[in-house]
Amino acid sequence: MNRAPDWLVAQPIAHRGLHDRDAGRVENSVSAAKAALAHRFAIECDVQLSADGEAMVFHDFLLDRLTAQHGEVASRTARELTAVTLTGSADTVAALPDYLDLIAGRVPLVIEIKSRFDGDLRLAHRVAEILAGRASPVAIKSFDPDPIAFLQERRPALGLTAVPLGIVAEARYDEGEWRALAPERRVELTSLLHFERTRPDFLSWRIDDLPHVAPHLCRAALGLPVITWTVRTPGQRVLAARWADQMVFEGFMP
Repeated sequence: MNRAPDWLVAQPIAHRGLHDRDAGRVENSVSAAKAALAHRFAIECDVQLSADGEAMVFHDFLLDRLTAQHGEVASRTARELTAVTLTGSADTVAALPDYLDLIAGRVPLVIEIKSRFDGDLRLAHRVAEILAGRASPVAIKSFDPDPIAFLQERRPALGLTAVPLGIVAEARYDEGEWRALAPERRVELTSLLHFERTRPDFLSWRIDDLPHVAPHLCRAALGLPVITWTVRTPGQRVLAARWADQMVFEGFMP
């Protein structure tokens, strides 16, 4: 566990960039990143793995919701994906190296590694390869403890000593897609039982689960910064100011 740098919580964090579909800025798009840059907001993005092992800036496992294409992101090569247009915009799916070059360290970037909780660590390794040697303010987080534990264990060898590693968490894992996880895995996530092996530098906690003992103890007793997601309403913003160190926001201008 490292002390998280001050830049991690210095600015509000635009959820998947400063996106606005009505304005043609789709989530995780280059246009959404440019809009966040223009307002000096930090940026949060998601990454998925392409068929040929590249980290692509995209949230879903499937292309269907955000493009006119269908099927798994992981079934397409990086070259194929960068030719896919995001619905309602002029942008195409971005590869993480290009996305980082666009941001060029001008604002902090928080990268969420998406995971099927299947033990596949290729995406985590590829993200580490991309970030190694970069001086930009970049952090990595994931709901899945396995990628974070993998990166934590190999941190010096991967060149990530200056890159904060965080866990994304919430109070309950008994609804929706979480029900597909084994009961013991859901207990591990709910109670942060992975803490000894992940040793996170920060915690990213669901806004509707605040206040809660887990983020409170991480923040008050361990000194870990707590970032909360996703803040969309005035009431949530009040909770964020009281119980967290920074917010991931969307749908308004802080």
